[in-house]
Amino acid sequence: MRSAEHSPLTRKLSAFVALSEVELAVLERLHERRRSFVAGRDMVHQGQSAQAAYILSSGWVCSYKLQADGTRQIVDFQVPGDFLGLRSVLLRTSDHSFEPIVDIEAAEVLASDLIDAFARTPRLATAILWAASRDEAMVVEHLVGIGRRDADARMAHFLLELGSRLALVGIGSKEGFDCPLTQYHLADTLGLSAVHVNRVLRQLRESGLVTFRDGRVTFHDYGGLVELAEFDPEYLDQTGPLLK
Repeated sequence: MRSAEHSPLTRKLSAFVALSEVELAVLERLHERRRSFVAGRDMVHQGQSAQAAYILSSGWVCSYKLQADGTRQIVDFQVPGDFLGLRSVLLRTSDHSFEPIVDIEAAEVLASDLIDAFARTPRLATAILWAASRDEAMVVEHLVGIGRRDADARMAHFLLELGSRLALVGIGSKEGFDCPLTQYHLADTLGLSAVHVNRVLRQLRESGLVTFRDGRVTFHDYGGLVELAEFDPEYLDQTGPLLK
C-alpha cells in the first residue's frame, strides 16, 4: 500500500480541505493497520457488531442488503479512497454487508482510532464528515434513479457518477475507466434484470454514447450521455477545497 500522503483517501479529502502536515500524519496513523481481502468473501456481515471500519486503498467493494428470500439489493460500490462501514462502526452494528468484488487492500480503522483522530484534528474530522455526506447524497441519487429514471437514463447516470468518483482519485476521466463490475452487479444495483441490463448497454453502445466491454467503460459522447441522464454533478461537490 502507498503512503497515506499519496493515498486515494488523501486525494479525495483534499478536494474538500487543504490538509496540513499534522492532518497528514493523523491520516498516516489511520492507515497503519493494513490488510488484504480476497474477492467474494464478505469483510463485514449484515447485523455484525463490534467490527472495524476500513479505508479502501485498492480494488472495488460492493455494499448490499440481503433480503429474507435470499435476494440482495446492492446499495453502492466503494472505490479506492472510500471508507467502508464508517456509519456502522460508530453505530456499533452493521446494517449491511461488504463484499470485495476483486482482491483488495484496505486499512482497518477502529472506533477508538476515529475518535482520537477527530479529537486531534477537527478539520480532518470535518473533511471525513464531508465524505460521509457526499456518500449519503449519492444514495439519494440512486433512490431517485430507481424510482424515477427510465432504464437508459438510470444506467447512464450511474456510469457518469462512477467516472466522476474515480476521476477524483486519479483513476478515471471523461474518456472512461476500468470497471470490474458484471451485468449481475449492475442489475442488483439498478433494479433491473441482467437481460434488461444487457439490452440497455447495447442500446447505449449503438447510440454512440458509451461502451462497457471487457472490464472497461469507454465514453464516446460524454456530453450526449450527460444530456440523456440529466446528470448534474453538483451533489458530488468536487469543485475544490472549501477549507484552506
